[in-house]
Amino acid sequence: MAAFHFELVSPERLVFSGEADSVVVPGVEGEFTVLAGHAPFMTTLRPGLITVNDATSKEKLEFYTLGGFVDVGEGGLTILADVALPIAEADQARFTADLAQAETDIHDAPDADFRLVAIERRDQLAYLKTLLRP
Repeated sequence: MAAFHFELVSPERLVFSGEADSVVVPGVEGEFTVLAGHAPFMTTLRPGLITVNDATSKEKLEFYTLGGFVDVGEGGLTILADVALPIAEADQARFTADLAQAETDIHDAPDADFRLVAIERRDQLAYLKTLLRP
């Protein structure tokens, strides 16, 4: 399988940079898989898990994300995430804090549209919390 360059960046750090055989991305329109030679496009990221088949180590890597932007281009795949970290670093305390923030966002929403977005984010976070390994 042909590899391509993938970078996952958060405001805090470069989370991953390397060659991937495939990357499954939680886009706002649904999950999609990027392979080498994928047609260029841009979209937004929803909270979810990014799954990477690392071309170098041949391991399956998972990253927790809360949203951001996705750019698929000739140079590969770049994800600029609001929050991103390896799933091994995402613990129950992190999810509890993120869920509490989502509840605050629902309560403080200035109108119904913002409230609906905040509710969707809270529900996605609640689902992600169920995926954590104990």
